[in-house]
Amino acid sequence: VQKGTMKLLKSLLLLFLLSIERGSMVQLKNGGYEDIVFAINPELPEDHNIIRNIQAMVKEASSFLFNATKQRFFFKVVKIIIPLNWQPKLEYLSVKTESYDKADVIVADPFLKYGDDPYTLQYGRCGEKGRYIHFTPSFLLNDNLQKIYGSRAKVFVHEWAHLRWGVFDEYNNDAPFYVSVNSGKASVEATRCSASVTGKYIVQSCEGNGCTTRECKYDEQTKLYEAGCKFIPDKTQNAPASIMYMQSLPSVVEFCDQSTHNEKATNMQNKMCNYHSTWEVIMNSPDFSNTSPINSTSPPFETSFLLLQTKDRVVCLVLDVSGSMNSNNRIKRLKQAAEIFLLQIIETGSWVSIVTFESTPYIKTHLQQIISENIRQNLVKYLPTSADGGTNICGGVLKGFEVIKQKHANLYGSEIVLLTDGEDSGMSFCLKEVENSGSIIHTIALGPNAASELEQFSNMTGGLKFYATDTLDSNGLIDAFSGISSGSGNISEQSIQLESTALSVAVKQWMNGTVTVDSTVGNDTFFVVTWDQSTSPPNILLRDPKGKEYRTSSFEVSSLNLRTTRLKIAGTAEMGDWHYWIQNNHTDSQVISMIVTSRAASLAVPPVTVKAYMNKDTNNFPNPMVIYAEVSQGFLPVLGATVMATVEPQAGSPVGLQLLDDGSGADITKNDGIYSKYFTSFNGNGRYNLKVHVQGRNKTVRLGRQQSRALYVPGYIENGAGEIKMNAPRPEVSGDVIQAKLGSFNRVASGGSFVVDNVPSEGITDVFPPCKIIDLEAQNKEDKIHLSWTAPGNDLDVGQAERYIIKMSESLLDLRNTFDNATSVNTSSVIPSPAGTKESFSFKPKNVTIENGTIIYFAVRAIDNASLTSEVSNIAQAALFIPPKESSADNSSNHVISEGINVLTIVLIVAGSVIA
Repeated sequence: VQKGTMKLLKSLLLLFLLSIERGSMVQLKNGGYEDIVFAINPELPEDHNIIRNIQAMVKEASSFLFNATKQRFFFKVVKIIIPLNWQPKLEYLSVKTESYDKADVIVADPFLKYGDDPYTLQYGRCGEKGRYIHFTPSFLLNDNLQKIYGSRAKVFVHEWAHLRWGVFDEYNNDAPFYVSVNSGKASVEATRCSASVTGKYIVQSCEGNGCTTRECKYDEQTKLYEAGCKFIPDKTQNAPASIMYMQSLPSVVEFCDQSTHNEKATNMQNKMCNYHSTWEVIMNSPDFSNTSPINSTSPPFETSFLLLQTKDRVVCLVLDVSGSMNSNNRIKRLKQAAEIFLLQIIETGSWVSIVTFESTPYIKTHLQQIISENIRQNLVKYLPTSADGGTNICGGVLKGFEVIKQKHANLYGSEIVLLTDGEDSGMSFCLKEVENSGSIIHTIALGPNAASELEQFSNMTGGLKFYATDTLDSNGLIDAFSGISSGSGNISEQSIQLESTALSVAVKQWMNGTVTVDSTVGNDTFFVVTWDQSTSPPNILLRDPKGKEYRTSSFEVSSLNLRTTRLKIAGTAEMGDWHYWIQNNHTDSQVISMIVTSRAASLAVPPVTVKAYMNKDTNNFPNPMVIYAEVSQGFLPVLGATVMATVEPQAGSPVGLQLLDDGSGADITKNDGIYSKYFTSFNGNGRYNLKVHVQGRNKTVRLGRQQSRALYVPGYIENGAGEIKMNAPRPEVSGDVIQAKLGSFNRVASGGSFVVDNVPSEGITDVFPPCKIIDLEAQNKEDKIHLSWTAPGNDLDVGQAERYIIKMSESLLDLRNTFDNATSVNTSSVIPSPAGTKESFSFKPKNVTIENGTIIYFAVRAIDNASLTSEVSNIAQAALFIPPKESSADNSSNHVISEGINVLTIVLIVAGSVIA
């Protein structure tokens, strides 16, 4: 009976999982989006206008979205998370499983006052959901900004389309112009959708309090408009599209569809979505296929709002002490890792209790609030030291609930950290209770036999999922506990892991390393050394950046004989490189590890943080997966870091991968602080664990700016007289300021676990083609066309392809739709380089009559040694365009090539590429 129950529950759970992809709790019911979570950053001062303006924005946006999606979608239920430090009110409910970290929309100050552009953090491919929308308080409170971005409601719909449907912007700040040819006549056009949006091309110069405008001139080299040229739209338009271009225009009320889409524009939507319109992508989404149009002129429900206030963090450790925890030293490793959690990770002010379970659960200690170091030390005493008996996971969880309820009226917002190494056929019996509890359950699966249903608890409640093998030199268990920080958004209070490394060290040999303490961290800094054999610690020498030395005697060995010794640095740790040397003085080789944690040095400066993710939690072979690491300071991307991922399978050796932010392969956007790589090294079915090491070095690291932003409109041409009214220029932060804020740093982050099925037991054949090339570019070199791109691999972005096929056509859509029928370019001289290498190829086009108004399009595919072929690349275009000579005539509108010109100049433009 139990097996049948579990099968049914698994199928029900699969349906449930579809609705909670990537941490978001949003559900779509009969066209209405429910449980959209807005979260206000706890650092913001109390201001109820923020709440009021969110409500007004979403209510208006609901009607706008309803009409823009042809009576299909609207906003039904929105939750707003109020910070703990705002005054409580009777109408505030408690958060349940919602949190700042999992919110769909974040309201927070920008770092370095970097402007108020609303944006969506988006790093999946076309059609994949984004992570969150970020609005600044100024955007929500300052009505003057509506002149720049348009109404808040329309901006919200623009960002919602990024977040929910994975569409991209139809403008491009980095490639703002392109050459278009209509009826044989060429002109320079603003990158936009639809192309029927009218306006003028203007350069504004400001000195003191006065500004002047003039028409744009052409750039001698690019043959496009000069740097600083802006497209200023007419305020009154006939164009109804598009919301993903300039949602601020009064006439814009819909998304570009097949009839209005401008596939020639050099924007991310074209590049990432294969030249399809935003409406086509939306129609292709699960949302669209799961709903029908509603026969009404307005949404059937007005948006309702729930105001939820966070409270103190409440955590119960629910720890397995069944007999199997004696094997592989698990019970001692559990104590070692949980001690690090209690002494170094969990935030001051949190409430903690400990429950253990085997066949029966036991309360080890009731909730205690961490208000002193003594309480942390006292909690450690209750960690288990012995193991025996069976495994009753539900019993442990329900006992955890009981402990929390002894102190609190309900379980809302509380957290359970559930660790087990065993199977339990009775887990199905408390699934419903867990789902309805309002508590968040983080799960840690230890060893190869932990219950396969364990992750259900996390999936239902929005908890984190971790997996630790029995391999000692991966620090998996310590990293799991170190990854369970508060989801409150109080980043300055959270523990940050600077290092976590382990090594098997032979007798009398040394483990050496360097850990950089950067300017953004240094408070509450711990250096922890662990070992696995000897009863006494290894020889330790730690030297701070000023030469001060700490030896073994400076470290404090845990009184519980956990083979752990710890050094807490008083005050704020010295900034710079800390060097360590650890010698194995035992009679056998043993695994030694170094773990370093710290907290923010200042409330005023956000620390550099790293978040690691997979693109999905469960995967069926042969689908590839993508590993992402988001490196940021405040909300600004950190560029130029070295990011190494380690994926540890249930059996076999760990796989190391370097993640890149180069805009090729799995990485969709160059220099956005999202480092990415495909993962295809599947070593059997089961759980896999992800860990990321990040190193930034002074000379190369800098901050960047966010992508997927709402367009900052430079101004408008007012009705009637054609008067140009410019907005204030966009605020810019100088490169010097950004560079000076960042030095060298080290970070380690656990990306949690994922599960893989259907891996063939007899071994894997080559099933992965080379990845799609997404950065094909072209340049004019005398009478030749010069193409460049980043080499794909043999398997997606790993290894080396066998050969390339390059095609050319005078029709962009023909090249996309019937690539094989297009004219071939001879590529016999091109031998593919290893993945990630920059490729270049020059050739002279044959059998092409180049005349005024000619545009040639190029695309490339890669083939590997198993004859597997990549998708067609993005399309690069070469357009013949000669700018007209400057004259007194009005050259601010579209310029047509003069038929009398006989000098040919080829301008090459990369369709849809973002040129950094």
